[in-house]
Formats: sequence, C-alpha cells, structure tokens
Amino acid sequence: MKEIHVTAVSEAVAALAVQACCRLPGDMLEGLRAARAQEPSAVGRNILDQLLENADIAAREEMPICQDTGLAVVFADLGQDVHIVGGGFEDAVNEGVRRGYVDGYLRKSCVAEPLFERKNTRDNTPAVIHTRIVPGDSLRLRLAPKGAGSENKSVLKMLVPADGIEGVRKVVLDAVLAAGPNSCPPMVVGVGLGGTMEVAALCAKKAAARDLESVNPDPRYAAFERELLEMINRTGIGPQGLGGLTTALKVHVEWAPTHIASLPVAVNINCHAARHAEVVL
Repeated sequence: MKEIHVTAVSEAVAALAVQACCRLPGDMLEGLRAARAQEPSAVGRNILDQLLENADIAAREEMPICQDTGLAVVFADLGQDVHIVGGGFEDAVNEGVRRGYVDGYLRKSCVAEPLFERKNTRDNTPAVIHTRIVPGDSLRLRLAPKGAGSENKSVLKMLVPADGIEGVRKVVLDAVLAAGPNSCPPMVVGVGLGGTMEVAALCAKKAAARDLESVNPDPRYAAFERELLEMINRTGIGPQGLGGLTTALKVHVEWAPTHIASLPVAVNINCHAARHAEVVL
C-alpha cells in the first residue's frame, strides 16, 4: 500500500492551479499556430496572432491568460493501492485550490450559494472534484479551470434513440451557433453521449478537458469527432466571432452505456484558453 500525505496533494494542486491559469498547454499553442497558418480571413489571422501573443505574455510574466480564472475543476484518478494519510482527500484538494488562487493572485470566482446571497468564498473553494478509483498505486490529478463565458453555453438534451446521429449533430450545431462569439472562439468542444443526465454532462466535461491532439480510441467516434469539427468550422463564426474558418480547434466525444430508451447528449465548450494541467503522484 502506497501512502501519499495530504500535504503533497495540496502542494500539487496549488502548483497546478497557477500553471493551468498562466500557461496555455503546448498542444493548444500548436493548435492555434496551425489554425493561423490555415486561416483564410485576414481578420481571423490577426485575432489568432493576438491570442498567441497573449499566451506568450501570460507565460513569460506568470500572469493569467484570462481574467476569468474560473472554478477549479479537478479530475482525480486515485489508485486503489494508494492510502491518503494525514487528513481528508477532498480537504487537501480544496486547500491546494485555496493556496493556488490566493498566493497566485488568481481571481476568486466562487460564490458559496447560487441564488440568494451569492457571497464570494474569497479563495475559490470549494473545487469541483470528480474522483475515480482505478487500479494501481498512483494518484493522477488534472486541473481544468472553467470560466463562465464558455460554461454558460453548456447544453443538455435528452434525445431518444430515434433521433439518431442527425439529432446529435443538431444539438451540437445549435449549441455552437447559440454560443457564437460569447464563448471566445476558437473553441474546444466537448460532447458527451449516453449514460444518464448527469453522466452525459460529465462525459462532455471530460471531453472538453482532453489534450488537443487526443482522439477517441473507437474509430467510429474518432470519425464523428472529425465530422463535427468540419461542420462547426463551416459556420463561419471564426476567431472571436469575427468571421473565418477557425471556429473550433477540436471536437472531442466521450460516451457511456445508456438505457434502451435514451440518447442523452451534452455539450460543454471551452474557449480558446482551454486550460488544463496534470501531475501524477
């Protein structure tokens, strides 16, 4: 049994929070550069140049890529042969978020209650934590800050099997068109299929947080990812909604088994700052 102390968890999460908010992942930078090389719109190329410059300044100056440093969404794969010692696991994650956002001078965007007082927690806790128990003796932590501009454009539709692939296409396209410039394209679009209502949403969130170059291991879904990307980029929304070819950099699809009478579809959009950072303890 491998032991991991809660202080190691907190320190790792704090570092991930700052890294994710200030340094655009290399896969995203390469995606933006590739899009810039293929973008036929002069305005679109100019926008992409500005986004790349912004990312460079943020990394060099250790400043947030965007003023909205989001809620801290943490995906934790906890090995079944790991024993967390010295305290509670979720307490340790939240302590890491608190340190990262307070000591890193990141904007605190979390309110303690959603409807009436909406009082800011002042340290961006609690985090949104999704934990899976997996084989092995390691702990994998992936932190993906999620700002409201793109998160507010999320969509969940409970289709029926008769709606089929055409119904899924329509849900995704309608979500992108409704988001328009408000989700700060070029986007990364996560699509979740199957499961139940909440499982489809979680699949979409996981899909949106995947590395840009990743593809679904099922060749049918990999082909569907490419098809959806081409469909989205034919809308002409373009970088920052000002027209062009590059409305999305990538579409990722994740799926789960579902009921014989259900076809849940969820769409979760990331803006051009599709931020994420990962560490394995």
